[in-house]
Amino acid sequence: MRFDTYIPNNILKPYIHIFAVSEAEEEKTYKVLPDTGLVIGFQFKGNLTLLHNKEQIKLSASGITGLHDTFRIFKNTAHTGTVLVYFKEGGASAFFRQPVHELFRESVSLDNFVSRSELSSLEEQLCDAKTDSERIQIIERFLISRMSSDKNDTLVLAALTLIHASKGNIRIYELMKHLYTSQSPLEKRFRQLVGTSPKKFSSIVRFKHTVNSYDPQASLTDLSYQAGYYDQAHFIKEFKKFTGDTPHSFFTNK
Repeated sequence: MRFDTYIPNNILKPYIHIFAVSEAEEEKTYKVLPDTGLVIGFQFKGNLTLLHNKEQIKLSASGITGLHDTFRIFKNTAHTGTVLVYFKEGGASAFFRQPVHELFRESVSLDNFVSRSELSSLEEQLCDAKTDSERIQIIERFLISRMSSDKNDTLVLAALTLIHASKGNIRIYELMKHLYTSQSPLEKRFRQLVGTSPKKFSSIVRFKHTVNSYDPQASLTDLSYQAGYYDQAHFIKEFKKFTGDTPHSFFTNK
């Protein structure tokens, strides 16, 4: 399986973290952990299935996935190829009129946002493309054609900065205090731009920081307290929700 990443052009850099092209020659089942940005996937060959509650849900060739606070399990057919668009936090809202929080815990077809005729043309171009460079350029042209001229929301951007600076350990009242705002407008604007509430987003940031901070020479108890969990039970419960595994099992098999 290959997974190659590409930097977006200068126009899209403020909104998109990376593009990636993934190709798998064999059928495979794999787990995807929660992240802080929305993702669009375009299958230019093969098919992808979401495994959920013993159900197999075949996904559309072109789909968008909102933020999740739990792990997801996917299965690809043999000879599957996908172009992935990894948005920066809040970046997807520049391309879609609908509030992105409506996509929380959802993976839906782009038919919900783009006309079928436009999407069919895009999918046909991707299937005909011979190189990654061609595929990325096709997606870039598509995204640029959908860009909104709306300005960034400085309140939400400031909230994101504070959440990351605290490594996800900040409460809503602290955000309100630092940003000189009340809870209702902060939460409404944050959810519309980022895709979930500040509290839920902070928990994802804290989880990612915990994983990235893991030191095999240190104890998991120390890791949990350094990450801001108030006790081991809380740490294990939240970790299992995000990964499906206990911290010990996850890091042992990482």
